Amino acid sequence: MTTFESEIKKVECDDKVIFDTLSNLNNLEKIIDRIPQDKIKDLEYDCDSCSFSVDPVGKVGLRIVDREPCKTIKFGADNAPVDFNLWLQVKQVAENDSRIKVTMKAELPMMLKMMASKPLTEFVNKLAEALSQLPYKSI
Repeated sequence: MTTFESEIKKVECDDKVIFDTLSNLNNLEKIIDRIPQDKIKDLEYDCDSCSFSVDPVGKVGLRIVDREPCKTIKFGADNAPVDFNLWLQVKQVAENDSRIKVTMKAELPMMLKMMASKPLTEFVNKLAEALSQLPYKSI
């Protein structure tokens, strides 16, 4: 498994609010306007899973496989071209001051690893940045 870790991002919110928001995928309804429609299509979701189409990969699904309250949300891949896991880690450092980090572990063949490493590193960083910018208190 190859590991891709995002930079640690600051979120001006308590860890419980962040965790409660991100651990229920039905909350995507409240932020759907922030999802880039040109990159992600055919979004479907329920409390524990979501699926979407992304070029050039095609349809990909994620499901929550573990929740550690106020700390970690672990996702597994469904219907993906390669096996991968995604973790969202949250840590509160002070009142209304938390940190968030995204980690992805993917089973990549050597040739694909060489081509995909940079885009996957960019992906986890962009995801962490997007998650750090969400208006958690109003979701």
